[in-house]
Amino acid sequence: MAGITKILEGMAPSQALSEIGGALKKILPLVTEEDRLNFVVQLLGGAGDDKVASMVHL
Repeated sequence: MAGITKILEGMAPSQALSEIGGALKKILPLVTEEDRLNFVVQLLGGAGDDKVASMVHL
C-alpha cells in the first residue's frame, strides 16, 4: 500500500482523485456488496453509526 500512497502523493489532488476513481470503477464490480458498503462506510468515517446508535435511545 505504501507504493500506491507514494505515487498518489506525487500527483496533484485532482489528478490523484481521477486515478483513484478509475481504479475503483474496475475494482468495485469485482467485490461483494458487503465489501463495497464497508469501503464506503470506512471512507466516510462511519458517521452513520452515531446516528443509528442515537436513534436506539429514542
